[in-house]
Amino acid sequence: MKMKHIKRETLEYYKPIFSLFSKTSKNKSNGWRWRWSWWWFRQCTASREGKDCCHMFGGCGWHLLGLYLKSGAEWRSNLSLSLNMKKKKKKPIRVYMDGCFDMMHYGHCNALRQASALGDQLVVGVVSDDEIIANKGPPVTPVHERMIMVNAVKWVDEVISDAPYAITEGFMKKLFYEYNIDYIIHGDDPCVLPDGTDAYALAKKAGRYKQIKRTEGVSSTDIVGRMLLCTRERSISDSHNHSSLQRQFSHGHSQKFEDGGSGSGTRVSHFLPTSRRIVQFSNDKGPGQDARIVYIDGAFDLFHAGHVEILKLARALGDFLLVGIHSDQIVSAKRGAHRPIMNLHERSLSVLACQYVDEVIIGAPWEVSKDMITTFNISSVVHGTVAENNDFLKEKDNPYDVPISMDIFQILDSPLDITTTTIIKRIVSNHEAYQKRNQKKAESERMYYEDKTYVPGD
Repeated sequence: MKMKHIKRETLEYYKPIFSLFSKTSKNKSNGWRWRWSWWWFRQCTASREGKDCCHMFGGCGWHLLGLYLKSGAEWRSNLSLSLNMKKKKKKPIRVYMDGCFDMMHYGHCNALRQASALGDQLVVGVVSDDEIIANKGPPVTPVHERMIMVNAVKWVDEVISDAPYAITEGFMKKLFYEYNIDYIIHGDDPCVLPDGTDAYALAKKAGRYKQIKRTEGVSSTDIVGRMLLCTRERSISDSHNHSSLQRQFSHGHSQKFEDGGSGSGTRVSHFLPTSRRIVQFSNDKGPGQDARIVYIDGAFDLFHAGHVEILKLARALGDFLLVGIHSDQIVSAKRGAHRPIMNLHERSLSVLACQYVDEVIIGAPWEVSKDMITTFNISSVVHGTVAENNDFLKEKDNPYDVPISMDIFQILDSPLDITTTTIIKRIVSNHEAYQKRNQKKAESERMYYEDKTYVPGD
């Protein structure tokens, strides 16, 4: 059957259908279908090219082929819809990660970020106070505060309260069948029970365990150690009155900005900040053109539940929350030589991990100027009623003079009566117990670093 007399554009037009006919012809039993299809194809091409068609069928050949093509198009459309629906019904991969999350910091947040990347939904278990006491010692922050912290992390989808410290057989089955968990996640640092066994042995045995890279340079043990360092320096352990140590951490020290609190302090962080880490924690979207931008500033040292709740309140007042984080020098000059406990980059990452925060100013100025308000298009400047010191509102050099004069300043009732000093006092008042806990934990961390090998991940 020669086709040289058929126009090239006509062949191209019917190429998909002709290809289908060609496949049919390979089966001898379908020969009659092939001959009939080819005949019909000739009638339709003749009709398309303006030639005479079969007197009996030619007049309707083009119309019938159109119906055939339409039918095929509908079939393909239905098939595509079916495949899309099947794709949508695909079960999301749910991953589980647990922890004490005591004095939650950016290292915890980075672990949750990595865990979230291993699945579609991240479920987090928060270990109960009783379990922490039995396995590690007294927690600094109670479980209800730790729940607030974990729920606020931008990568967390669901939180389970009162999770066990170790993954038992019963709890693992509950995770798999009740919470539909696919994998259990933990860092590359060992998690050993008091009896010396691996807390995640059952998950590993079940083949449902995945590992992430531990964040270098920080741990709750390290942060507590930074404060306990001062107790050793001042020999407070020999005294029954801890008020002098608490004063060392208080805001009662008056220093000049030039000094910047450059004493020994507690800032012994080994964290090495990178631009990649900041990008990983940052949001990739700025405010819209007509967005109402709310600004709040502070030290945000030892980022705690009080910080989270005031940020949540501030975010509800607008479309975009901009947070100013003061430099180490400003915090030290205003709060005392031993502050801040966490350095500027550490504090910035903790704030960035909060779901209520859209953007941060790293090293924000103490005073909110007219130029700053214009540059960031700030609509409202807010401050909480609970703070380390609100006396500056009555002083001559009030940092909020400009927003007050512009009538865009607002005082918010802080939902929780917690400050950084509150956290410090908890540790100081029970420093012997924390010192004992830290010595035990410090030994396991020393062994981890001695045996440490490179683990890929980010």
